[in-house]
Amino acid sequence: MGDIRYSVIIPVFNEQEVIGESYRRLKETMDRCGEPYELIFVNDGSRDQTSDMLIKICKADKSAKFLSFSRNFGHQTAITAGMDYSCGDAVIVIDADLQDPPEVMLEMMEKWKLGFQVVYGKRSKRKGETAFKKVTARLFYRFLRAMTDVDIPVDTGDFRLIDRRVCQALQSLPEHNRYVRGLVSWVGFKQTAVEYVREERFAGETKYPLKKMIRFAADALTAFSYKPLKLSIWLGAGLSGLSFLFLLIILIRRLVGLGAASWGWATLGVGSLFFNGVVLIMLGVIGEYIGRIYDEARARPLYIIADKTGFEQDAR
Repeated sequence: MGDIRYSVIIPVFNEQEVIGESYRRLKETMDRCGEPYELIFVNDGSRDQTSDMLIKICKADKSAKFLSFSRNFGHQTAITAGMDYSCGDAVIVIDADLQDPPEVMLEMMEKWKLGFQVVYGKRSKRKGETAFKKVTARLFYRFLRAMTDVDIPVDTGDFRLIDRRVCQALQSLPEHNRYVRGLVSWVGFKQTAVEYVREERFAGETKYPLKKMIRFAADALTAFSYKPLKLSIWLGAGLSGLSFLFLLIILIRRLVGLGAASWGWATLGVGSLFFNGVVLIMLGVIGEYIGRIYDEARARPLYIIADKTGFEQDAR
């Protein structure tokens, strides 16, 4: 893999307010490790000055490299592209917003040298985030862990170091709807955590609003669990049981001379809406899985590179 010891992958999307400081701190941290490294910035279809700023950085610094997508393909795909073009013995993934302190990477490197093949950052505290986001994130990670057989660590993101062998294993997984942190857990290998305090965003706005977070959660759940599909069986059995119980009540009332139960049109309408709603929800769940099967069947490339800088010696 050459003489590169570490490859640092930084996915970016509209980060012009923070990219200069992010590069400075990443550079400063990696210089402290005293070993060869490369900084791979992956531009995920930014529409601001991020691309121009990164090209200038890469032309001035041979250790910095730049990939630019032809459009926005998504954060997880940007991480995947960085891995595809990396050549370090160890690969570190970190976002550009500086919420994950670059200095923690040094501690990850020490763990890696002790023999761990995956070192993931575990958030002991999250600064600058709303109570709603903290609560929903906490619930989601625990719910996902309960829904899947894969041991996905809670309170972790994509900030992690992975060994070259792990990176190669991930490259052999071609699925389109990617949940990288889940895939890292799925491939196994020797893993450990480094705890840290997640800082407030240095500048700019979050690139994961509620809508994207919900989509991200759906991708994670459908990629690592088919239990939602089983839910239709349990719901169907439960509702059938309720209908049988309702029928039994009517028969008992008639037998004891109370007459048939009369619940009225309102009750009938509410019941019909409820059952139809359950059916539509389950059709939607099935549709999510079918949509992912369709994505895989088309076999389109995960991403398209429009421009790259610093890879002139790379045959790819």
